[in-house]
Amino acid sequence: MKISYNWLKNYIDTDLSVEEVSKILTDTGLEVEGIEQFESVKGSLEGLVIGKVTSCEKHPNADKLTVTTVDIGNGTELPIVCGAPNVAEGQKVVVATVGTTLYSGDEEFKIKKAKMRGEPSEGMICAEDEIGLGTSHDGIMILDNSAKTGMAAKKYFNIETDTVFEIGLTPNRIDGASHIGTARDLAAYLSQTKKTELIKPSVDDFKVDNNKLPIEIIVEDKVACPRYTGVTVSNIKVGPSPEWLQNRLKAIGLKPINNLVDISNFVLHETGQPLHFFDADLIEGNRVIIKTLKEDSPFVTLDEEERKLSANDLMICNENNGMCIAGVFGGITSGVTENTKNIFIESAHFNSVFVRKTAKRHDLHTDASFRFERGSDPNITVYALKRAALLIKEIAGGEISSDIVDIYPEPVADYKVDLTFRNLKRLIGKEIEKEKVISILESLDIKIVTEDDEKLSLEVPTYRVDVLREADVIEEVLRIYGYNNIEISEHVNSSLSYSPKPDKEKIQNTISDILTANGFNEIMCNSLTKADYYNDFKSYKPNNLVKILNPLSNDLNVMRQTLLFGGLESIVYNQNRRNPDLKLYEFGNCYYLKDSESENPLKKYNEEQHLAIFITGNKTEENWITKEEPTSFFLLKSYVENILERLGLNLNQIESKEVSTDIFVEGLSYKYNEEQLVHFGILNKKLQNTFDIDNSIYFAEFSWDNVLKLSVKNSIRYSEIPKYPEVRRDLALLLSKEIKFADIKELAYKSERRLLKNVSLFDVFEGEKLGANKKSYAVSFILQDENKTLTDKQIDKIMNNFIRIFEKELNAQIR
Repeated sequence: MKISYNWLKNYIDTDLSVEEVSKILTDTGLEVEGIEQFESVKGSLEGLVIGKVTSCEKHPNADKLTVTTVDIGNGTELPIVCGAPNVAEGQKVVVATVGTTLYSGDEEFKIKKAKMRGEPSEGMICAEDEIGLGTSHDGIMILDNSAKTGMAAKKYFNIETDTVFEIGLTPNRIDGASHIGTARDLAAYLSQTKKTELIKPSVDDFKVDNNKLPIEIIVEDKVACPRYTGVTVSNIKVGPSPEWLQNRLKAIGLKPINNLVDISNFVLHETGQPLHFFDADLIEGNRVIIKTLKEDSPFVTLDEEERKLSANDLMICNENNGMCIAGVFGGITSGVTENTKNIFIESAHFNSVFVRKTAKRHDLHTDASFRFERGSDPNITVYALKRAALLIKEIAGGEISSDIVDIYPEPVADYKVDLTFRNLKRLIGKEIEKEKVISILESLDIKIVTEDDEKLSLEVPTYRVDVLREADVIEEVLRIYGYNNIEISEHVNSSLSYSPKPDKEKIQNTISDILTANGFNEIMCNSLTKADYYNDFKSYKPNNLVKILNPLSNDLNVMRQTLLFGGLESIVYNQNRRNPDLKLYEFGNCYYLKDSESENPLKKYNEEQHLAIFITGNKTEENWITKEEPTSFFLLKSYVENILERLGLNLNQIESKEVSTDIFVEGLSYKYNEEQLVHFGILNKKLQNTFDIDNSIYFAEFSWDNVLKLSVKNSIRYSEIPKYPEVRRDLALLLSKEIKFADIKELAYKSERRLLKNVSLFDVFEGEKLGANKKSYAVSFILQDENKTLTDKQIDKIMNNFIRIFEKELNAQIR
């Protein structure tokens, strides 16, 4: 939001420097993010002076040039060669002296001494387009004879310079979204050391000239429109705005259009109240009706785009048609044009939720919707209306041709809040004198209804939509008193605390370190996502989505059920920028609607923490010593199992099950006592096509809460390194292709629990010579007795037992 310092001074009498004002505004909650300079004419006509042509002769060597002498004051006369056909002796002109920079759009050039066809030229007599005062280039500017020779052109043309503050307005401070609102904060701060009043323009001169253009107002939806105020002005003349008004708008980045539109924008940025001007002659039936229209009713807005209305869009209508989307955007058929003679002025208070939903629905974001969405002041509508009407009479002429019609069935009263001095001291950490607190509150227009030694009963004005509780009032006191005036205590309070087990942050950091050390990058995606992702996949039920009541857009209208889709968006982003080889992970919360009928939010919704891992592209980059090696499912599996083992989970106690869903082409699911720990695998091509991803993606998602719950049951124990050696024995098994290595491993551990330390698969072979539907596994077994050396007899007995079980249970053949 931009605030003009010159404009601001209309409402507060101050001579503070720009730097002092910037600091005060930032300290009081209106953070100044930048300061820029404004010039009503680029360059501010620096170096240009008023001169008098004292001689004028034809150039001896050029038919279209004239040799002049120009007096620029202080007894200085300059020889200037001029090409304008209208230059003549005795004229008062604008002269750009040597060294002056002139601007033409984004281009600039500097005036230098020169010789033109042999004649010296030490300046330039200017046309209006050459110095930014017009567009004509028919000849030089000829000034009135009363112009004083030698006067700076900047002073003669009353060129305005201004300082503009760029304020980072927080959503709760909509009361500061105007020059009066900003001046109010500045005055409140300054009044603590010197009496400073807020100077609001008076509207006491408002009076009805006649009643020849009455407009009937009917509010059908009083929830969406709690207050609607209107008046008509007739016999106006649409034209350019005066220079002062144009400069005010230009300073804050607005382009002047005409006097009516400019007045509407001026009042908006002065008071914070949006207005809308209708051509009164186009209001059919002389009736303004505030209501909703049927679903999908067509409406053409000012940008000439036809929009299909929702049945929940509040509209400003005449007797037959819609004229304006309330609080958002006007219609093309009812707006003000250069032919407008009579207008109807709307000043209303619309329900912020209705405006926010409509603006998001149609992707229309205007200065008006910005303010209505955050909460406008219902009790300023009449003041803003009168202010606009008086400005119209002053600038565009006309007569106020109706009484003010004010539909306000349920007036909004000031908010009642009690402030206790005990809580004030407790939250601020310092005792502030009662008189100081009262002074601050009164400077903020907060009324003291009753007071005693313990508390104040207050009434907060309706424009402060964010001050509804005692804590909010305390914040108001503190920001005017000054955060920097609260001393840092030398006394430190502390208490012993015992961290819960498991320490979630510590474990998460440990796993993050492991993944990062293995080449992964951490991503953090938005918890908001779009519902369309969940419509085509049965694995995630749309009925379980947590929907956002006021979504920013259709792409952010639900809470995520999984970390999958955010990760895929990250992969697409990287691959589109030629970064296809990716290893990503994310810790994040997922959200579920459990019981839509429950009134208890703790039972209605569920929140879970997940860990997601994504691998795609090549495992290793091609270089002179290694070839490209694509990522595989088993690489992902190794990371998954390493994480579980690092947390102390025994993989032999975890149930493994193959999965094939609309998410995974093939994959595995690990459970413990029927609780899901992790599922992982190769993503379905249909899912990848949805995101336009070609490379295979390997994805794992941990139910992190379940993993942590299980990890707390596993304590880390330390033991000596065994003194006695391990023994390795290998078996080559001919098996059916349906047999998995996990089956072999499970049978081996069931057969020998004490001495079998590890089982691993080190070779797989398939071929026609083995027979149909056959494969060969080479499996190693590590045996060890920690108390003595194993004998050949013991080892042979164990291995023979393995062979017998494999032959019986798996129909295996020993090769």
